[in-house]
Amino acid sequence: MINQLINKNELPQFQNIKIEAVLPQLKAQLETNRSTLKDILAASEPQSWDTLMQPLEDMGDQLNKLWSPISHLHAVKESEPLREVYNTGLQLITEYHTELSQSEPLYQAIKQFSESDLFLQLNAAQQKIIENDLRDFKLAGIHLSTEQKAKLALLQLELSKLMNTFSEHILDATHGFILPIKDEAQLEGLPQQTLELAKEHAKNSGQDGYVITLDYPMYSSAMKFLAHRELRQTLYTAYVTRASDQGPQAGQWDNTEMMNKLLNIRHEIANLVGFNNYADYSLATKMAKTPEEVLSFLQDLLTRSMPIAKEEFATVSALAKKDGVSDLQAWDIAFYSEQLRQSKYAFSPEDLRPYFPINAVLDGMFTIVNKLYGINIQEQKDVPTWHKDVRFFTIADETKTLRAGFYTDLYARAHKRDGAWMDDCQSRRTFSDGSIQLPIAYLTCNFMPPVNHQPALLTHDDVVTLFHEFGHCLHHMLTKVDYTSVSGINGVPWDAVEFPSQFMENFCWEKASLDLIAKHYQTGAPLPDELFKKMLAAKHFQTGMQMIRQLEFALFDFKLHFNYDPKIPNFVQQTLDQVRAESCVVPVPSFNRFQNSFSHIFAGGYAAGYYSYKWAEVLSADAYSAFEDSGLFNQRTGHSFLENILEVGGVRDPMLSFIAFRGRKPTIEALLKQSGMATSAT
Repeated sequence: MINQLINKNELPQFQNIKIEAVLPQLKAQLETNRSTLKDILAASEPQSWDTLMQPLEDMGDQLNKLWSPISHLHAVKESEPLREVYNTGLQLITEYHTELSQSEPLYQAIKQFSESDLFLQLNAAQQKIIENDLRDFKLAGIHLSTEQKAKLALLQLELSKLMNTFSEHILDATHGFILPIKDEAQLEGLPQQTLELAKEHAKNSGQDGYVITLDYPMYSSAMKFLAHRELRQTLYTAYVTRASDQGPQAGQWDNTEMMNKLLNIRHEIANLVGFNNYADYSLATKMAKTPEEVLSFLQDLLTRSMPIAKEEFATVSALAKKDGVSDLQAWDIAFYSEQLRQSKYAFSPEDLRPYFPINAVLDGMFTIVNKLYGINIQEQKDVPTWHKDVRFFTIADETKTLRAGFYTDLYARAHKRDGAWMDDCQSRRTFSDGSIQLPIAYLTCNFMPPVNHQPALLTHDDVVTLFHEFGHCLHHMLTKVDYTSVSGINGVPWDAVEFPSQFMENFCWEKASLDLIAKHYQTGAPLPDELFKKMLAAKHFQTGMQMIRQLEFALFDFKLHFNYDPKIPNFVQQTLDQVRAESCVVPVPSFNRFQNSFSHIFAGGYAAGYYSYKWAEVLSADAYSAFEDSGLFNQRTGHSFLENILEVGGVRDPMLSFIAFRGRKPTIEALLKQSGMATSAT
């Protein structure tokens, strides 16, 4: 099967990538693309899809396949030489894309083609690509004067540089802090898995005893279980002040001024192309149409959630007070919340870890999607990768036709960006001879690695994360659209991108699903019914506090970009303080600089779009209720979701796709029910 994949789908040869060769190859590809574009625009004959649009699709795909492995390595196996090459390459690519988006001859050629009779003969995907291109030309300032275009190009280049540097600062700050511990007694309460990892970190760094790091799996575990309050405070302080003017690394990788510059540049870009603010600019490509619609949606959820969150926080405070902690602080919340969960439900997430060895979880997840969509997933050996822990899998459908492939890179390590994500290695497309380029995805997480000769054991939260990212992968890989610009997740409005990923999370809470993925790593025993009932009883534990935390992020992001005013001093902190005054129940110390590591909006694609998580959750909860009604693994419902949601790429409006699947528009009630807040609906 792998030979079929390589036929016209040669996988990246990671072992052969030479850093010194990247920039010459990139420059050569960019010059080839420029030369091709010149020839396209010089044609004297009337343009057609094959002479105009298809060559543009080809150029974009060739550039992506060259750059994608380099961009990926920069995120998962960074080094100083690679960082330098990546930064230079990113600048070259940004300049190239700006050239394309501001090319008047190219715009006129596509515009004239869109107004010709030939346009009406195109299929839906082809028409959508042209419509998107014309929209994006306007967003890129095609209507501006030469001087304004030049200014916009400089702003886009500076924006790209700043976003990348912001991300690098977080990586450096995260890995630049370690907390050595000599005495194991100080680590009282830490789960054995975390303790073993801390011991291994110490060994790898040439130290005695234990080393606690800020990699999220270890940090999260320490904050929940570490009984030593002062150590929790030390870790919390280091974590929430990363890349800032505060904390143990104050000023070393400070992102403060960078945030101001990013906001200012985005505001300038929006103003230049005719928008009042960057929020308006951002919504031009999303499902939501106005800022008022977004803010009303978020405020409605906040109003419903706040009373529940206040009750939950009061309960945590009361427990801490019983333990002699009357001055409950931010570094105590996770610890006493965990104590409360255990006392209330006789249950801890750590109780589940032995039942989620990584291979059992993967096998079970693959079985679930087989039941839903009729696809089969198999591991392929001897595929070139970038690390010994990386694996590669292929997907075939019911007819044994190869559909896609994906890499998994699941464990936290040095020189790897924190978090979890799916990225595009290559997208589906057809060639002129009718053969198909298959979509390939990168599935990246940062779970605790295997320690002490045991397999990697996941928490249930880890399992949810894995299912979420695999949902993104399926959206990218199961497309049947044959044009890269609108295949998979390409061309999908950002506030609909999280729909398939959040949909997949629901299967992590069903006994029928857990029976497929949960197997004790030593005995192979399934998850006991008693433990499942406890887990389910605790499902909505602090659901209000979790909801308002996400709403805080979303409101902060959107108001930053909607209300931005360069004349207001300390605008970022002031905006965050105002949002917290309305949406926060947990005390936040003055030194907290969460915003300095908020990479989603300052280094990723979520600027004025973080609300997308909650927006798409409405779609996913309502869609999942169809499976609750028809039966969890009902094949007819599964195939309808496959055909109407996963396979259509960015061709159709997501609302129309949802209606095609569900038979109506979505309602918020399913989300409220799923979040345990249905009774608060009014």
